Amino acid sequence: MRVIRKLVEIPPLLIQAHANPPTTPDTASSRWKSFRRNKKPVLDALLIEQYGLCCYSEIRPDRLGLGFHIEHVENKSQHPQRTFDYSNLAASALDSESDLQILTTQGTEAFGGHALGKSKGVNLTLFVSCHQADCSRFFAYLSDGRVVPADGLSPQDEDRARYTINLLNLNSPYLQDLRQRWWEELETLIDEHLEDDMDLHCLAGVDLIPIGQDLSPFFSITRNLFGRIAEEVLEQDAPDLR
Repeated sequence: MRVIRKLVEIPPLLIQAHANPPTTPDTASSRWKSFRRNKKPVLDALLIEQYGLCCYSEIRPDRLGLGFHIEHVENKSQHPQRTFDYSNLAASALDSESDLQILTTQGTEAFGGHALGKSKGVNLTLFVSCHQADCSRFFAYLSDGRVVPADGLSPQDEDRARYTINLLNLNSPYLQDLRQRWWEELETLIDEHLEDDMDLHCLAGVDLIPIGQDLSPFFSITRNLFGRIAEEVLEQDAPDLR
């Protein structure tokens, strides 16, 4: 999970809706549904600051035939007053209208904002949010595609990492398979570059530096695999992503 910094100008209609925020879960739900026709500018703004990545899984849904939904990081059923609060919104994989049905047909579990645990409610004292400045330090990625609590965390922070991973179903077989394949592809490329005495900085830059407004998927895995080289590339060419 990479931190998402709120950098984009807030769509005016969202500001207008937030000026009179809902106060009950039912009102939040009905008003959010009524806001349907105005959601595209909001989603477009979110995707700009997220570089096209899912806020939780870091997949690129557009490369997988999937869509996005606007995610309430603090569920609107728990915090209705934040329903139209831009600082509480993110773009999460899986279009609510189509992708959930497709995954069900394929026998694949939902993940991210549509994971069953997230839908039921969030313990905000434990949840690691994608808007939390140090969220990336809680997680580590393994060659088999799993995401796990990072080494060196305090017992409390380890509990937070594990809670978040389980809540968002970040180790769903679907995501684990995608991560494993990404890891193996990167390792193969790194080995080939080392054998041919080629510059790893250029290779790292391919997936760490945005192309247009988009990043390659699994930014955190790529950053971790390249280590010091990744930090040097980001410092020189994409300091906003550090």
